[in-house]
Amino acid sequence: MENKKNKIALVTGGSRGLGKEMALSLAKKGLDVVLTYHSKKEEAEVVVGEIEKLGQKAVAIQLNVAESSSFDSFFQNVTTVLKSTFNTDKFDFLVNNAGVGVHEGFLTTTEAQVDNMVNIHFKGAFFLTQKALAVMNDGGGIVNISSGLTRFSFPGYAAYASMKGAIETLSKYQAKELGERKIRVNIVAPGAIETDFGGGAVRDNEQLNQMIAAMTALGRVGLPDDIGSVVAFLCTDDAKWVNAQRIEVSGGMNL
Repeated sequence: MENKKNKIALVTGGSRGLGKEMALSLAKKGLDVVLTYHSKKEEAEVVVGEIEKLGQKAVAIQLNVAESSSFDSFFQNVTTVLKSTFNTDKFDFLVNNAGVGVHEGFLTTTEAQVDNMVNIHFKGAFFLTQKALAVMNDGGGIVNISSGLTRFSFPGYAAYASMKGAIETLSKYQAKELGERKIRVNIVAPGAIETDFGGGAVRDNEQLNQMIAAMTALGRVGLPDDIGSVVAFLCTDDAKWVNAQRIEVSGGMNL
């Protein structure tokens, strides 16, 4: 057993919210984790410590997914860390989770807001994955995080949801083209979740929370650990025949 190498997952935006729960869920499944953070290194190191307590290896690396010009140097850091911390040269699973929201009506959304959404949610995930493939093992997988907002509409999310719609289309093309490497590509689309995302509105606005709970079949708003376990499942052999799928994890919103 000593010689058996653990699978390794790279989770972007793994220091907080949904990404943190994904990282912890992956560790509970026996995977080692590389997680990225944008600016809050201390938060990321806390998550690393929690993963190590679960008996897995983990490391945190800084990354701004909006700056695709930084991806080459980021993957140089990843390669160094893979050797030093994990005694290997490749990882197995990529989870494109990092992101921020914008809440703005369609009529008042600015070009700067749209550019930001493109850079973070589409261009970032597009080119990060492209460059990651040189450092990924065959037979692994990619999980792209989308949103329930691609299936149903809430006013104020036109720019954000449009980018997620683009990622859902991209995922099918990735699954098709990466099939020869036996790399599976799937989408996890969370419904409304209680995190600090979007200013924490779903968590902190009681009226909004109750409204969402009322339109959800299971009668409550989602919690971060509702999502992490599904992402972790997709990064195991239990999901070896699940490919090019959009799995909505929303408790049954707007049915």
